[in-house]
Amino acid sequence: MTTKFEASVSFAQSMDVLDPLAVLKSRFYFPQHNGKDSIYFCGNSLGLQPKTVTAAIQQELSDWQEMAVEGYFRAKNPWLYYQYNFGKGLSAMMGCSEDEVTVMNTLTVNLHLILQSFYRPGKERFKIIMEAGAFPSDQYAIETAVRLQGFDPATAIVEVHPLAGEKLLRTEVILQTIEEHKDSLALVLMGGINYYTGQFYDMPAITAAAHAAGAYAGWDLAHVAGNIPLQLHAWDVDFAVWCSYKYLNGGPGAVGGLYVHERFGNDPAFPRLGGWWGNDEKTRFKMEKGFIPGKGAAGWQISTAQVFNMVALKASLEIFDEAGIDKLRSKSLQLTAYLEHLIRQSPLPCEIITPEDPAQRGAQLSLFFPENGKAIHTQMMEAGIICDYREPGVIRLAPAPLYCSYMDVFRFYEVLTS
Repeated sequence: MTTKFEASVSFAQSMDVLDPLAVLKSRFYFPQHNGKDSIYFCGNSLGLQPKTVTAAIQQELSDWQEMAVEGYFRAKNPWLYYQYNFGKGLSAMMGCSEDEVTVMNTLTVNLHLILQSFYRPGKERFKIIMEAGAFPSDQYAIETAVRLQGFDPATAIVEVHPLAGEKLLRTEVILQTIEEHKDSLALVLMGGINYYTGQFYDMPAITAAAHAAGAYAGWDLAHVAGNIPLQLHAWDVDFAVWCSYKYLNGGPGAVGGLYVHERFGNDPAFPRLGGWWGNDEKTRFKMEKGFIPGKGAAGWQISTAQVFNMVALKASLEIFDEAGIDKLRSKSLQLTAYLEHLIRQSPLPCEIITPEDPAQRGAQLSLFFPENGKAIHTQMMEAGIICDYREPGVIRLAPAPLYCSYMDVFRFYEVLTS
């Protein structure tokens, strides 16, 4: 049933009253503006801090203080197994088994590591297809990975561009590009959501096309994790990486995530870089030569679990588990649709460059202002509405459903039209 939206305070308030997830807003700390909570639409850059994080960090500090090395075995959350705290929550979001997902390092480090397994080019197959305008870190990682393998990025990297005069990347253009390069293609590696436009790509179709061409399919899910529920295993995705400091609220520089399909994770002969923490637990403490990878994505781990870099993510995932990713997605669709409805009422010249189809976007709308974009962003920040500005003239708004409300969205509209 489609909600009939209204541009009024009473409507926004009534929607918040009816929202079963509204209580979650009180679980987070907000930056302050004139003594009041700011409105926070920047979860696509850095999520808010759950109020349970302080106690969670104190628990680990106390266990370290009181137990030292014995904390690996006797801490309330034993550090030796700390990474397993995340399997249930992340597997539900990513649509995979717990063995297929793990947490370690950070996003781009994980991307470099996983490329050692899935980008092993030969004389005939050496190309990587990616979207033009990908986040710079992905561009740099792929460029340097290609050079390390002795290839020229100018010929080995194929960037897919929107059609002339368009800002979004059509699925058929991506599929056509894969078909054109199928005989020389080694890997398709794209961002699940384009950070600038907010476009959510057709992951199942692109993955299937990559496989049909004889190539691997991998995804950077930095803007997808905690935003849109996925089915990575059913879609046959080979690997994926993501950060946890955006929608997952893991804190600045928080631990990254890794998914590897079980056909690779269950194959100990599949190449990867090894480390003590990735060795099979049954033989890890024998301290012997010969790397024996652990089962699943855990076999790609390198070093000891970064406990203090994982605490906030653990606290946040407990809130996600309580809410349910599907319910969060349902609210997100409504909240973003309401934002879109209000923006279209605005007299200011503004183009929404995020796809109109809700299935092709997450909790983000990117607004292009042909004039005064920076000034409008400044106006928002001065009014206590924290959002993101990108040249030229784009304001990115991310009403994350965990801690944003309909009144937050309406308040943005009020400031925009004042």
